[in-house]
Amino acid sequence: MSEKNLTFAQQIALRSIPSIEKLLVQEAFIQLQEEYSRHQVTNLLRDVVDEARRQILSQDAALHIPVESEYCQLVRRRLKETTMSSLRPLVNATGTITHTNLGRSILSPAACENLVQVASNYINLEYDLETSERGHRDSITEPSLQRLTGCGASTVVNNNAAAVLLTLNTLAKGKEVIVSRGELIEIGGAFRIPDVMEASGAILREVGTTNRTHLGDYEMAINAHTGLLLKVHPSNYEIVGFSSTPEMAQITELGHQHGIPTMQDLGSGSLINLTSYGLPREPVVREQISAGVDIVTFSGDKLLGGPQAGIILGKSEVVQRIRKNPLMRALRVGKLTIAALEATLRLYLNENHLTEKLPMLECYTRTLEDLKSVAERLEKELRQIFEKSVRVTTEKSFAQIGSGSLPVETLPSLAVVLEPQQMSAESLAARFRSQSTPVIGRTQYGRFWLDVRTVQERQLCWIIEAAKGMENETS
Repeated sequence: MSEKNLTFAQQIALRSIPSIEKLLVQEAFIQLQEEYSRHQVTNLLRDVVDEARRQILSQDAALHIPVESEYCQLVRRRLKETTMSSLRPLVNATGTITHTNLGRSILSPAACENLVQVASNYINLEYDLETSERGHRDSITEPSLQRLTGCGASTVVNNNAAAVLLTLNTLAKGKEVIVSRGELIEIGGAFRIPDVMEASGAILREVGTTNRTHLGDYEMAINAHTGLLLKVHPSNYEIVGFSSTPEMAQITELGHQHGIPTMQDLGSGSLINLTSYGLPREPVVREQISAGVDIVTFSGDKLLGGPQAGIILGKSEVVQRIRKNPLMRALRVGKLTIAALEATLRLYLNENHLTEKLPMLECYTRTLEDLKSVAERLEKELRQIFEKSVRVTTEKSFAQIGSGSLPVETLPSLAVVLEPQQMSAESLAARFRSQSTPVIGRTQYGRFWLDVRTVQERQLCWIIEAAKGMENETS
């Protein structure tokens, strides 16, 4: 736009914008360049100046055009925004405990401490301290996994999808993998077992029907091209009613009779009997190893409560084949994952007070009495903050373990429910998300629910501060 087409007010405003060179020699900018590089400061200052110019040309009277003394403050604010981590702590008040979008498991203090030690020092990741020769990173987690599961050997990759991919590629590339039609599940993020199988180079051989598969279906499908018998635990859904499927022990026996390796993908995977903690039963890894299965795969987070990882364990000779696969180097985990996983596994070696040591197990097993105490405190605080602008109550809720674990099971819970009087529940939820420490709940029936099962005691102050930060916006 030429200056002839501008209003007189626009021309005056444009001329009032100071030059980059004039601003950079000011004392405030000189001090700023001592903290940050001149190049970084100059680029962001140019952005601020360009934005001021665009606002003037847009003729939007509601937009604020900075005065000369404000430019340094605006640049400093942008510098902080660009240099701070994009990953931010937040409050998970959704009621989904292992929430994929919110980082899944919260690690134990022991795992966090081990992470710091490993991250800040050289370590014996692949170094044998006795022989001074090269070691193997699996030797760090393998002893604990052997004691906890009875496996012969183990290895760790970056997630369970990778564990399935690598195992199928090693044992059945170019061969048929027999699997029940009812177990061809989607394991999250649009990753489907048939797609993973295709990517591995294995050939899918479906047997049975969606709801019923018999051992005879597996046996009739076995031929000269069969490379593997696979059973997938449908951890993210459940078929009820007229349904059946062979036990892993039966499939394993069938595989041994025909000289065909067997594999069980447990998905979530559990190292302990969850029923002793008042939770629904999930297959225990040790039980599958005892059944004689050649390879078991499962996640390191989810029910285990460790870092995101895919654990492969079973018979030594089979694990050795998997380790030698060229894909192993692309899919293996680094020292930080190993550090967190190894510390988590050590906690399971002594089950005493396990709920106190594992944050995720503590979330699963919190009593309603404990939740009531938390909810009452939060309800009282929020009522005082919002007064008449938001109606605040405590109501019964149902939480879930999440990430495909125990999909049809819910845990009794309590939620502090906010019903705004001047705005929609979605708008209230957006305001909670926009605070310096975001609070993520769920909107339901025109109200905003804060499920306290997923809220830790130390996080109550974050919710209260978030509410105070938006107090004026809701009235």
